[in-house]
Amino acid sequence: MSKTMRWLERANGRAWVALREAVVLMVGLTAISAVHAASLDAALLPKIQGATFEVVAAKPVNDPLTYEKPLPLDLLPFQERNDKYYSIGTAFAIGHNRYITAGHVLLAGVDSLWGQPSLRDASGHIYAIDKVEKFDLRRDFVVFSLADDPAPSPLEVDTKPVLNQEVYAVGNALGTGVVIRDGLYTSDTPEQQDGAWKWMRFSAAASPGNSGGPLLTKEGKVIGVVLMKSANENLNYALQIGDVLNAPSGQAVMEKRVTYQLDIFSTTLNNHIKSQFTLPLGLADFFNEFQKRFGDYVDTQLKDILAKDADKLFPHGDGSNRLLYGGSWMNTLPGLITRDSTGEWGLSVKEGKVMTLAANGYVETGVLNRTFFLHLRRPDTLPASKLYNDPSALAEQLCKLGLFMRQVGSEQIRITSLGKPLTDTVHTDQWQRRWQLRVWAMPYADTKIVTYSLPVPSGYAIIMRFAMPGQSYDTTADMRTLTDFVSVSYSGTLAQWKDYLQNTALLPAAFKDIHIDIDYQHRFSYASKRLAFAYTPDLQKIEPDSLLTLGAGFLPDHGKVVWDVNTLSMRASKQDGDRLHIERNAVPPNDMDDSFKSYWDKLVKRRHPYESVAYTTDGETNIAAPAGEQAAAPSVLYSVYYVMAGTQQQDTMKTKLDLLLKGLQIKEH
Repeated sequence: MSKTMRWLERANGRAWVALREAVVLMVGLTAISAVHAASLDAALLPKIQGATFEVVAAKPVNDPLTYEKPLPLDLLPFQERNDKYYSIGTAFAIGHNRYITAGHVLLAGVDSLWGQPSLRDASGHIYAIDKVEKFDLRRDFVVFSLADDPAPSPLEVDTKPVLNQEVYAVGNALGTGVVIRDGLYTSDTPEQQDGAWKWMRFSAAASPGNSGGPLLTKEGKVIGVVLMKSANENLNYALQIGDVLNAPSGQAVMEKRVTYQLDIFSTTLNNHIKSQFTLPLGLADFFNEFQKRFGDYVDTQLKDILAKDADKLFPHGDGSNRLLYGGSWMNTLPGLITRDSTGEWGLSVKEGKVMTLAANGYVETGVLNRTFFLHLRRPDTLPASKLYNDPSALAEQLCKLGLFMRQVGSEQIRITSLGKPLTDTVHTDQWQRRWQLRVWAMPYADTKIVTYSLPVPSGYAIIMRFAMPGQSYDTTADMRTLTDFVSVSYSGTLAQWKDYLQNTALLPAAFKDIHIDIDYQHRFSYASKRLAFAYTPDLQKIEPDSLLTLGAGFLPDHGKVVWDVNTLSMRASKQDGDRLHIERNAVPPNDMDDSFKSYWDKLVKRRHPYESVAYTTDGETNIAAPAGEQAAAPSVLYSVYYVMAGTQQQDTMKTKLDLLLKGLQIKEH
């Protein structure tokens, strides 16, 4: 998940923490408890009970997921497994068909996989929200009406609360029903942004689920709306009810300072989302308007953060040169190009576990911040066409890894199928690589799985995130941007390459200039606008399990940077260490450090290891030579290697190198 829109994540987090972390998610209003509330007149309890509601969302009726075994729902408490609703917050009545809750409680319904937020009374009756009348994102409140108003006796209000008076927090604590807990109204504290108003602070206990409930005086009058807990002490926050009543009617105000970041660098934007739209609106229309403005803001922030220091954004600026001139792009686990604190761009690949699948399949895993990076080597029994064209084939392989588990009571149940994706489209990145965007639903967790999958000969290079409600657009847009900064090689057996190349609609645009011909046991040839290369079994065997890797990356090319193949490596087989390696090198700029200049000088002057003399290292014998333009000051040269296992004679290695060079033609100058 991106580091963007932290305010929305926190808002959703406050609403959902009861669902994520509470031991039980019991719903249904219970009789109000007046524990520690001796000063509150018991005669007021029926009125408070009648005017206070749970905010609930309907549990999904249909579950697209398949599990390794029937869910042991009997491990859950009776009420939790039988209730048709999740409890997410509290609301209360302050007038005729006029109700209040926290803004973040209502926003939990944005892009949710659950039913729209509704109210539930102590008898279990459900009331749909009709119109949103007032909304303020920054002050975190919403005023709304119900489609079928039960017309409870509304709570009276007191707009002039007195410090140090007894107060009572009323709310749906931990999803177990509405309770009342007492304390003191201790202080006022300025809101954090610019002190435009003061939050009330109080010592009455508040738990997840209390959000949106009333803060009462001992006379049962509302003085505030309970909104959030203190992080480190038992002092909680409420908004004075007068701020709600005095807010303009018929208006939704979206104004809040936002910290915006993108995972490729530490640059941070501290801007404001500022937007308004007219109310009243039905709940669905309200959510649509909110999402539209939120999406517009995300788009603006993405544009602005990429435009900041645009002359230094990879692949531009001096900070990019070490990566551009630093060698081949051979990683099979996708890596993210990121900028460090010194301004240098590098490839971040945090390798994790390798998990095996059937029929020679496996998945390499890595993680960077909240993004998972995966390389799926498809099983030999899974055709490339099925993997690329059937989303369930990808989901099935991911599920086999145990990545997706559902906790039921004390048991973790493995998900074996994700069902049909909500989204299945193709995104073409800045470099004309074609990613398949698939989004799957996990309704029980109200979470979406977002994957961008790049077809490669061995299977897929994948980036994946989990998106909570309201974060789908932000997550998808953020990941779409990251695809421009992902690097991965194209590797696979010759059998895999044959299958892969048939899926022409998913090949990178640069591959239109590449032609690969495979004739097992006879001839292999590769041709592009940069070079042509062919060899026969006299050099190295050509079998279905021979391993071809094209290092594809970002290349300096006549004053610009292009995405193209800069390395060709062919291994006789996974088990056979004999291999050839052809790598493109561009003359480094004058301001590059001596290590780059020394490497280039060795190529130009055919100094070790490029003097066609065999040498042994790490139990292998190597021989290398340069190839390319024969000029006093070439701009591009190719380094050409041949490697054999063990200690080999010079004549043997020179024969191999000569065969390799004989089949190689460098086209670019």
